[in-house]
Amino acid sequence: MSEPTVAEATNRIYESLHADNADIDMHIETLKAALARAGLKEAVFDPARLVQNNRSGRKLLQAYFRQRGVTVKFSAS
Repeated sequence: MSEPTVAEATNRIYESLHADNADIDMHIETLKAALARAGLKEAVFDPARLVQNNRSGRKLLQAYFRQRGVTVKFSAS
C-alpha cells in the first residue's frame, strides 16, 4: 500500500471532522508525514468544507493542529 498524498490526507481530515472528529489524531499524523514527504511546511484547508466555518472554529482547528506539529492555513474561497 502506498503512502497517502497531502490531498488524500486532507480529505480524510475533512471526513473525520464531519464524523465528530473520529480518529482525528491519527489523520493529523498521516497529514504530517505526507507534508514531510512532499517537502511542504503547512497544510491548506478550504474553509467552506469545515464543520464550523467561523472565526472561532478556524482558530480552534489551527490551535489543535499546531499542538500536534502541523501549521494550518486557509484558502481564499
